[in-house]
Formats: sequence, structure tokens, C-alpha cells
Amino acid sequence: MRAAPVLARNLQAAFRGRPLRCWRPQTHGLVLLGDGQGGAVAQRGRFWLGPHPWLWRWKQHLDHRFMAMMNGAAAMTAGAAGHQPPMACRGCAAKLPAQPLNSALAQLYGNPPQPRDAAITARIAPDQLLLASVDGFPALVSDPWLNGRLTTLHGASDLWASGACLEGLQALVTLPRCSAPLQRDLLAQCLAGVRATAQQLGAELLGGHSLQALADPDPRQPLALQISLGVSVHGRVQSRQHWGKGPLRPGDALVLSRPLGSGVIMAAAHANGAPPNWVDQALATMGCPQQWLVPLLRRHGCLACTDVTGFGLLGHLGEMMRASPSGIQVQLDPRRIPAYAGALELLRAGHVSTLAPHNAAALELLAPQGAVQLRSETDAARRALLIDPQTCGPLLAAVPARQAPVLLRAMATGHPGGAVIGMVRG
Repeated sequence: MRAAPVLARNLQAAFRGRPLRCWRPQTHGLVLLGDGQGGAVAQRGRFWLGPHPWLWRWKQHLDHRFMAMMNGAAAMTAGAAGHQPPMACRGCAAKLPAQPLNSALAQLYGNPPQPRDAAITARIAPDQLLLASVDGFPALVSDPWLNGRLTTLHGASDLWASGACLEGLQALVTLPRCSAPLQRDLLAQCLAGVRATAQQLGAELLGGHSLQALADPDPRQPLALQISLGVSVHGRVQSRQHWGKGPLRPGDALVLSRPLGSGVIMAAAHANGAPPNWVDQALATMGCPQQWLVPLLRRHGCLACTDVTGFGLLGHLGEMMRASPSGIQVQLDPRRIPAYAGALELLRAGHVSTLAPHNAAALELLAPQGAVQLRSETDAARRALLIDPQTCGPLLAAVPARQAPVLLRAMATGHPGGAVIGMVRG
């Protein structure tokens, strides 16, 4: 422990070709060793004392104080460390909150257009459209290859939500300031993840641009977590097969393709508050492409769709409703909304993504006379799940109610976490 600060500074100095600092370890240290019978032995150099119960109590006090210090320094929940502010979240939870985004667009356009998952950039044939979108975020995980994969899948979901498949993409990578060999390795691993994922989807990485951060890297974080990656994606779709966010139609069933909760799980993971198996299970699902759902949804009558990402389920459902005629209402069944293993437990324990409080404005949809009604009473954790920001989140599709059970059976092989979560009413 005493060597850690000097070691960290020397590693940074070595990367930059600067002189190293000398460090001399202490000759003797105090050792407290439990005897397994309620006592402990104290030893320093040639001297020892015990075993004695008060030495064991002293050892427990020191151990608990150390663990509290470590957990408090990393805690991402408000109040976990003397009401320290939560650390900024990563992934799509790092996006700008809706309020400043909408205000800026209103200032730019006056009357902002309805949000779309992917823009129509050209009509390349009488019945064929070229769609494009852009997305990206600070590294979610400290594995550059996996982060490249997750970013690619997250960006491509805008096309899938519009009825198109990924055909090509370009990447914008911002690397931390470090030695040239390290930057080379970080960039190569990141782009390898992007390229392998694109090829799996039948697409190609066409090019991109690279930058390096202006500030020195944060010594408290792995360099791989200090990468930011953005992707510009494009794909084609026939005009009659293109989906918007709306309109929703009375009698439609709302189908969610995978669980919610990636935001709180990754927030807790960065605070060392999530068991590894919960994180691994969530990442395994997040790393699965959803492109094969596009023809499946089309065959089962989907005409409106979106992907649930940074603004949470309620935020993106609200966009679908604003793209629909007035008077449309949605009934959600909170008990049927799937959650990743551990997500509700973490929400009940007080973990929260830093974007979630901004997303809470969407809870107005649940007002007594609001456009979204819950079929049953629910607890605070399930309400929090509705505004949890998602990275590589689910598709939310509106299909005719009679087609919903057939669709779920067809999805069961590749997307067993899918569910019908609500109905559209007139």
C-alpha cells in the first residue's frame, strides 16, 4: 500500500520518458495476525505480543476502517461516502440530459423536428432509402475490444429500430495521452472490436478519425477506460419497410426485446458494488446483436419501433407517443417488464446512474391523468427501472396484439428475455 503512490507516479513517468523517483521500504512493519480463537498476535521486528482479545478487536477496527475508506472512495450512490456526489457514469448514461438537449435544439430550429432513431439521408432508388445515425460514449469497460463491440452494437441499434440493417460505419476514437506504443495498442484493440462486430453483421469498417485528449490521463483509472469511441452508421431499407417511432395504433401490443437495468448494474460495478456474475450476465446479453430481430419484427406486423437507450424506457416511450395521434394511451404492466439479474436489488440498495435523476422528468407520464398508466401498483425500484439509462438496450416494438404471442415464440431461441409489457389504447 505504501508503495502504490510512488509506483503509480513512476509508471506514468516511464511512459513519458521522465526520471523515476526512488522509494525505500520501511525495515519493519506492524503485523496483526488472528489466532482463530478470538484473539490476535502483534509482531514488529523481533518483538511480539499476545495472543489477546483486545488485539483482535484492534485488528478488526483497523480492517473495517480500511474497507470503509476503500468502499467510500469508490461509492457511486449518494450518501455512501459522507454525501459525496456520485461519479459520472459511462456508456450511454454519459449522454446529455434531455432538458439541455431539447433547449439547444429549440434554440437552433425554433420548432425542433420529431426525434428519429436514424435519418433518411437519400432515396437511392424509387423504393429504397439510405439511413444514417451516429452514436458513441466514453468507454464502458476496460477492455478496448469489448468496448469497440458494445459501441458498434449500440450505434447499429438506431438502424435496427428503423427497419434497416448495418452496411457500413466509420469510427471516431479519442485516446488518452500516453506513449506512442500504448496508443497504438489501445487503438488497434478498439478498432479490432469494431471491425469484427461489423463483419459479423455483414458490414465493413470504412474509415474514421482519431484524436488524443488534451489533458493528462487520470492515474486513478485504467488507460482503456479513458478512451471515447463514436460510430457513424448507415444502412438501406425499402420505403414500405421503414419504421418510425410512431404512430402507435390502438390495439398494438408493446414488445420489449431484452431486459432493462444495464445502467444501474454498470454504475454499481464501477463503485465495486455489483457481484461479478451480475455484471457478466448483463454484458453477455448486451454483447449479443439484435439485427436478426429486424426481419422477425417485420414478418409480425411491426410498424413503429425505437431502441431504449440513454433516456430509459419511459423517455423513449414518450417519444413514440409524441409521434402518435393525440388521445393515445399506453397501459404498462410493470410486473412483465424484464430486468437483468441484480438490477432491482441494486436499485433498492440505493445505486443509481448519474443520468437517471434527469430522466425522472419522464415519470410525469405516469401521473393519474397521464398518457401512461400502470396496470398494478409497483415499488420505487421498479419505477426507477423505467428511467434507468440503457447501453445496448432493447428494441421496443409495437405489433398487432394477435401477433405478439407468435412473435415471442419466434424470439425465444435468441432473445429469451423478450416480453409483452403493455398495450396501446385509444
